[in-house]
Amino acid sequence: MKISEQKFREILALNLKVARVKKSLTQEQLAEKVDISTKHLTKIENKKVTPSSFMLYNLAKVLNVSVDSLFLEQK
Repeated sequence: MKISEQKFREILALNLKVARVKKSLTQEQLAEKVDISTKHLTKIENKKVTPSSFMLYNLAKVLNVSVDSLFLEQK
């Protein structure tokens, strides 16, 4: 099934935010841990940008989740 980039961003943004909150991290804390600006992380969580594969890997590693879990649509 093909999805749009916007739908991909929506799924990623939700999963990223849920994982971040579960780890009790603020956007500022997570951004610092993956060496990006808080503004950039906010854009990811607000569905404005799609992060690079390298950034996805770093986010997953810091959040202790698998990369593919960031892409799974919650039902």
